Amino acid sequence: MLIDTHAHLNFNAFKDDGDEIIRRCLTNHIWLINVGSQYKTSKRAVEIAKKYKEGVYAAIGLHPIHLETGLVKTKIDVEEIEFKTQEEDFDTSKYRSLAKSKRVVAVGEIGLDYYYRPKTKRRLELFKEKQRTVLCKQLDLANELNLPIIFHCRMAHQDLLEILKSDSPPKFGRGQNSKLRGVVHCFTGNWEQAQKYLEMGFYLGFNGIIFKLDFDEIIKKVSLDRILIETDCPYLTPPPMTGRNEPLYVKYVAERIAKIKNLSFEEMAKITTDNAKKLFKI
Repeated sequence: MLIDTHAHLNFNAFKDDGDEIIRRCLTNHIWLINVGSQYKTSKRAVEIAKKYKEGVYAAIGLHPIHLETGLVKTKIDVEEIEFKTQEEDFDTSKYRSLAKSKRVVAVGEIGLDYYYRPKTKRRLELFKEKQRTVLCKQLDLANELNLPIIFHCRMAHQDLLEILKSDSPPKFGRGQNSKLRGVVHCFTGNWEQAQKYLEMGFYLGFNGIIFKLDFDEIIKKVSLDRILIETDCPYLTPPPMTGRNEPLYVKYVAERIAKIKNLSFEEMAKITTDNAKKLFKI
């Protein structure tokens, strides 16, 4: 058994065959968590999960790239949504309502993304501040609901680490007495940053990007009980597959990490499955 801890069958890329893919996954003993990126895709993730008694779950959240800052233009991704939609702010009540479903196992994906950013210093400061403010609102909700977090972080690890280490304001449950738990999905930071996340009790999620960039040394150092596997489908398709990524392909990620860790595929499958069940309580 394997668990794809970060899939997007709730995205436009799977609008025609998502149910068929899920049935194939369950037949092959692969469970998955569909992760929301805004209200629309979060709602869709919940709707999909409700169709199944077991093996299909949802995460809800507002991805930083879908936060309307009025300060930067972002690329429209037709694989995700047909038309570009952004949210002025994080509407806690709407997402809290989605979380009433027992199929919701996490708040995510949320975090910081500085890839598309303003060029002037003042606008950049405002841009970052709005992302940080909305992130903290979502941390607050995760704390309230006692749900783990699926973090997205691109070109912003230092700022994310500072937020997670902060003791102020204490209502976010951060700092030494933190109640927050979760995973930094698609980890692409360095070992020093990885250590800091691990010291705070977070997991690191690895996917097909480990075939494109060299993370072997980091993976060797990460404790087995802190590794999760994912696809981030429809993106980051691992070799030998091509085209659209799917949850079934998570096995290639498990095989690669097993080789790096000098373990059998079966051992890695059990370890990462146990880790996912523990974190997401599934």
